[in-house]
Amino acid sequence: MTTTYRELGRSAPRKDGPDKVTGEAEYTVDVTLPGMLWGRALRSPYPHARIARIDTSRAAAAPGIRAVLTGDDDIVRGVRIGRRLFDVPVLAQGVALFIGDKVAAVAAETKDMADAALELIDVEYEEMPAVTGVSTARAADAPVLHQNVNSYAGLPAPVEGRHLNVFAHQTWTKGDLEAGFAEADVIVEADYTLSKGHQAYLESHNCVVLAADDGRAEVWASNKAPFNMRAQMAQAYGIPADSIKVHPTYIGGDFGGKGSSMDVPLAYALSRATGRPVKMAMDYAEELLAANPRHGGEVTIRAGVRRDGALVAWKAEAWWDSGAYGGFKPTPMANLVGAQHLAGGPYRIPHVRIDSWQVYTNTVPGGHYRAPGEPQSIFAAESHMDSLARAIGMDPLDFRLVNVIGDGEATPTNHHFEDLRARETLEAAVAAAAYHDPKPRNVGRGMAMADHGAPGGETTATVTVLPTGDVSVETPLFEQGAGQYTILAQVVSEEIGVPVERVRVVPRDTDSVSFDSGIGGSHTTRLITVAGHEAGSQARHRLQQLAAELLGWNEEAIAARDGRLINEGSGESIEIADLVGRAGAPVVARGHVQDTSPSPMTSFGAQIAEVRVDPETGAVTLERFTTAHDVGTIINPVSHQGQLEGGVVQALGFTLMEGLVVDESGRVANPSLAEFKIPTTPDLPELRTVLVEAHSGSGPYNIKSAGESSNTPTAAAIANAIEDAIGVRIRDLPITAEAVYRALKDRG
Repeated sequence: MTTTYRELGRSAPRKDGPDKVTGEAEYTVDVTLPGMLWGRALRSPYPHARIARIDTSRAAAAPGIRAVLTGDDDIVRGVRIGRRLFDVPVLAQGVALFIGDKVAAVAAETKDMADAALELIDVEYEEMPAVTGVSTARAADAPVLHQNVNSYAGLPAPVEGRHLNVFAHQTWTKGDLEAGFAEADVIVEADYTLSKGHQAYLESHNCVVLAADDGRAEVWASNKAPFNMRAQMAQAYGIPADSIKVHPTYIGGDFGGKGSSMDVPLAYALSRATGRPVKMAMDYAEELLAANPRHGGEVTIRAGVRRDGALVAWKAEAWWDSGAYGGFKPTPMANLVGAQHLAGGPYRIPHVRIDSWQVYTNTVPGGHYRAPGEPQSIFAAESHMDSLARAIGMDPLDFRLVNVIGDGEATPTNHHFEDLRARETLEAAVAAAAYHDPKPRNVGRGMAMADHGAPGGETTATVTVLPTGDVSVETPLFEQGAGQYTILAQVVSEEIGVPVERVRVVPRDTDSVSFDSGIGGSHTTRLITVAGHEAGSQARHRLQQLAAELLGWNEEAIAARDGRLINEGSGESIEIADLVGRAGAPVVARGHVQDTSPSPMTSFGAQIAEVRVDPETGAVTLERFTTAHDVGTIINPVSHQGQLEGGVVQALGFTLMEGLVVDESGRVANPSLAEFKIPTTPDLPELRTVLVEAHSGSGPYNIKSAGESSNTPTAAAIANAIEDAIGVRIRDLPITAEAVYRALKDRG
């Protein structure tokens, strides 16, 4: 049965749009406080070096300088920060672990004065051997980067019986792997290499911190999870979490990268040292050199299949390059979550083993980037699916249809989801892409699929119906560009029966509510629709009670729409504004959701790439790209489509051009957007989207996540299409023209 909504399902204008296009929106960098100073950090030029001596005397005497800090100062000595694993020092503690590690900091009257003072800090380094890849980092004779790793708060488990650089390990098993391989007619084993990649948000990390002598602080930061950031600060500095007040500001793009505290702990220390507010803002060279990119890594898959196409065994090993620290990840095991997809995704496999490790290296620390670990894992797994199909002479589509799971069946890692739509989604993509149509020479089509379910969390919404008839919705969410305020306004509009234009969304600071999970993991719409529905429906019910009390109407016969309450028995109506005016006080209602369990639903995405390859140069041109998704109720179609197409475009960059190149010295070799290439309009193919509608989903409106499922299968679909076009399998990302050309030459 399809429910008809008045406000849901239409492309309402963005609530944050007018402020952003007129310049009224306040971002963190716009915040200016009386007496504010600028903070800047001096970064290591070496990937691994002992800090033998730091002389800050000339910097301290420079014009406008109000504080100079090093790792030896009491306020930061021994302080480590992180999202779950607390292993990132505020300033380097005697050793720099990557090029870009912060070794000293200054606070000055102006940014120029701060930058000039950094040039006056004299640091004597003793270079040490560097490990710049996971293979060298886990070698028996590799230098140990974190001698005291077992002392770090948040470490998943003590590091025992293996090298200290390998700080996290997780295993999934199912069935009897050796028995499965014995059953196989064909076994295929291959290695895959995955590149680091920056989120390329428009706004770099920045913050303003005002700290008092007693440790209390006010914070403005480009951070999408303020309560989590507050907890990180409290853990690191040993202060009560509620002594830190985080103010809302707009966030200029996120894609996973704005969940880390980044410079906030250092700005706090500088503010404590000076007694004045401190602003810090990274430039884009610092972003690419030292922020929190997508993890690179190395994956090996060995899988067995019968001649009839049935998968029987699957073994995957993933080694993730964490970089110098692990604290920027949402959890120490963040990429291990993505590694579950290394088990062949939504396929029926009786015998499985997956091992996933996180490894310290002397490179830029990895963090969270749109579906952490999943695009990398699915590139390997779905590429391997095609290799298996070709090894037994079966069409990749037919091979997937033989093995794809259906309702009631478990994933390879023993997850059970309700109302699975994997087959339907894949078939919809195939039909829209004309997969079976003839192709010209050097043109190929490739497919891949994946799923993404929404995790749980907590949030609130407080609705106030004013005597003017307008509605205010207070939320602890900090809008990062995905349109959450608009969705929340549409839900409240639907429930109260007022036009969405009369609903205003008001972000609140962290003192206003007890907790909020923040934005991320494709769970935000799932949560805010529940909280917004509860608050809006309670407010409507209170309005109906008022109409019954003040007008003598039958409460059960009162409807709400178009800003009015309507007595459906008598035909009478009253403006909501008039009713609230008669009541003499606004109507206030609060919705709260606390559901930490993952959604029982998952959202499937199936993608088909059509590419043309120039065998003379290796250049890959995307001709068409089709993406199909199973969806529940779509609150705002334009916003939903933006999530799907935006994810595809980001993934095109990840696949074809966006490698954050770390050379053998540990240096980022492309530290600017002139060198770190991201897709622009001429790079985009014809994009086709197919929606497979379902009547299942989470919450009162049957919601399914859309933020990450379009980002995950893309790389494998393109790699599979390239092999279909020219018979060459590329197993390393990014897939550049040079890589394709070399593979063609190697094939001879």
